[in-house]
Order: sequence, then structure tokens, then C-alpha cells
Amino acid sequence: MHSPRSQGPAASVARPAWRGVAASSLSEAVRRLEARLGMRLLNRTTRSVTPTEAGQRLLERLAPALGEVAAAVDAVNDFRDTPSGTLRLNVPGIVAYAILPDIASRFLEAHPGITLEVTAQDDFIDVLAAGYDAGIRYDERLERDMIAVPIGPRIQRFVIAAAPSYLAAHGEPRDPEDLLNHRCIRHRFLSGITVPWEFERDGRTVRIAVTGPLVSTNPDMELTAAIRGLGLICTFEDFLAPALADGRLVEIMPDWAQSFPGPYLYYASRRHMPAPLRAFVDFIKNPASPAPGMPQA
Repeated sequence: MHSPRSQGPAASVARPAWRGVAASSLSEAVRRLEARLGMRLLNRTTRSVTPTEAGQRLLERLAPALGEVAAAVDAVNDFRDTPSGTLRLNVPGIVAYAILPDIASRFLEAHPGITLEVTAQDDFIDVLAAGYDAGIRYDERLERDMIAVPIGPRIQRFVIAAAPSYLAAHGEPRDPEDLLNHRCIRHRFLSGITVPWEFERDGRTVRIAVTGPLVSTNPDMELTAAIRGLGLICTFEDFLAPALADGRLVEIMPDWAQSFPGPYLYYASRRHMPAPLRAFVDFIKNPASPAPGMPQA
């Protein structure tokens, strides 16, 4: 996990399998279509499957029609007392850890016919192209053609912390520049980049290219290393909250802690929104409202 202002470049991921259809069945259907057309639509290797030029052209032409079919099928939900179906979300790791569990639990209790599939991924992707209904990201990472709805806390903090054992052995930094003389635990995004640590105070922004003995793509490993005194950690306050509360970690340089707006649920503007997504958006906007078909309190 790292600052929402310093994420890696966009990444692409494979589109999830269609609802309720095994990958082997999809593969066989595509092979039958290739045989009928007399041309290859997919380039297949042991590591990836990508469309050929002909396959890409066919997909582009079929996409609007497929979207209309999906919308027509989903429209049947309008005749139900409560919506049903699957809602697929792509969210940052910190949202999956600290924000979404409570929201998801209450939402699913109110909508028992909906299945929620959550993929935690810190790199930014094109959620629609990857097969998701919506994403959760921070404001600086929202795509311009998306609708954004605040979700979770409106303000979050990014803090730096260390174990008491580390501070006893190495002393406590007082200013960002002091970090150049300390052991820092760094995070590497799946895109391959690491970023400077960023701090703010009195309108001044400072970025420090820290160094240290551990670089990881796994936030849990970074947290464990910090608790064991390997070095300083800088990440979301919510992620460090349990360790800060019980004293395994101590916040340092609190006057330099970075504050930023909380995350947003974002989704594409479209004529017909899938019923599970529409229900989730309504729930986020009015979390105290009863679900359709539920008795008023």
C-alpha cells in the first residue's frame, strides 16, 4: 500500500470469465467459431491469450450488441422485489482491508439476491475493459468519463511509524530530511516502480527518496517487518491502526502526516445500469434506507 497520489502506471488484466461459464466451455465455443469462420481469432500461448487483428475487429463490432443483450437480460431484474445478480468491483488493497468489509456486509444483508465479487488491486486499470462493473479509487486516479460517488471516510491520513525497539536503537526522526539516515521499508507496485515518501506541513510538500533493507509488494510483510523493528513504515493510518493502538508501532512526525480525500466508487455513465450496481450505488448514497421490498422501520 502506498499514497494514492503515487500509484504506478495503468496496468491491464485479463477479463474474468463470463458469469457461470467455465473457461473450458468458452474456449471450445471460440474454437467452434474459428472453425466456422475459417480464421484464428485468438493467439494462444502457455502464458496468455490475446485477440488476433481479426478477433479484435470482431469484438469491437460485437461489443455494442453484446451490451444490449446484457442490458435486456438484466432488465428482468426490474420485475423482482429485490435485485439479483453479481456485482464485480476492483478496489485498492486498503479499501478491501479497512473500508469495504463493513459496507459489503450491510449491503449484502439488505440484498440477499446479490453476489459481490471483489478484486483487490493497487495498480490502476480500465475497470470496464477488464470486466468489472465498477471500481473504487482515490480522486486523483479517476477517469474523466466516469461518475464518482464518495465511499467510506471523507478524509484519510498517511502516517509514518516505527516499533519502539527500532526507535530505541536508532533514534527518532524529527523532519523528513532525517529519514535519509534511517532504515525505511519501501513498497514496490506491481508495475515495478517505487516512489518517494511524501509529507506536507504548512503548505510545504517534501518528497524524500528513502532507502532501506526491505522492498516488497506485500503490505502484510512490510507491516510485520516494521513491528519487528526492521525499519520505518509509511502507509495508510487505517492499515496501521491496530498496531498503533496496542503499542507495537508508534507514530512519528505526526505534524508531517499527509491528509487526503477518501476514496470514490466510480462507474461508467450508461443508459441502463445493471441492477446489482444500481442497488449498490443507491446504498452508498443512502446507507440508512431499507432495500426494495423490505419493511420500513
